[in-house]
Amino acid sequence: MTMKEGWNGRFYEDFEPGDIYPHPLGRTVTQTDNVWFTLLTQNTNPIHFDTVYAEKTEFGRPLVDSTFTVALVTGQSVSDISQNVMANLGWDEIRLPNPVFEGDTIYSYSELYEKRESKSRQEAGIIKVKTTGYNQNSEVVIEFKRTMLVYKKEHAPASSSPILQKVLRNRETKKKSGSDKSDS
Repeated sequence: MTMKEGWNGRFYEDFEPGDIYPHPLGRTVTQTDNVWFTLLTQNTNPIHFDTVYAEKTEFGRPLVDSTFTVALVTGQSVSDISQNVMANLGWDEIRLPNPVFEGDTIYSYSELYEKRESKSRQEAGIIKVKTTGYNQNSEVVIEFKRTMLVYKKEHAPASSSPILQKVLRNRETKKKSGSDKSDS
């Protein structure tokens, strides 16, 4: 049996200034996403959850809560940028040049513009990226800069692979002894 490792993200050594990382998953924003996130965060602006109110605004329909857009686009970037981050150090220069509406599909990419060793932590380095989110019409809906402390490969916490290997060994032992009835 051969175990194939899945994608485990990038480490500090894998980043180079100028690299662009297109994030593979788009996400269509639903009315439920917008209303739940707005109310969960106690945002009381009715433009996000009151359709009758929103129809009277210049937008004519509910706007997606901008903090949802920040969270969504940040989440889209995790597998490429921050899977192995020790800590987020900050978001800067968040810009929302176009509105997001319920039903829009959001895509994103990040560009690394700075990388340096940490002065206080030998096990990690600091990277800075600019992330851009855009909708199905290629309109930019969000841009922000983000600073992160990223583990170096040799210092990253162990993955769950050793646990999985033990589970698979136990499975094989049970199959060989005939005590595993799960395949019957």
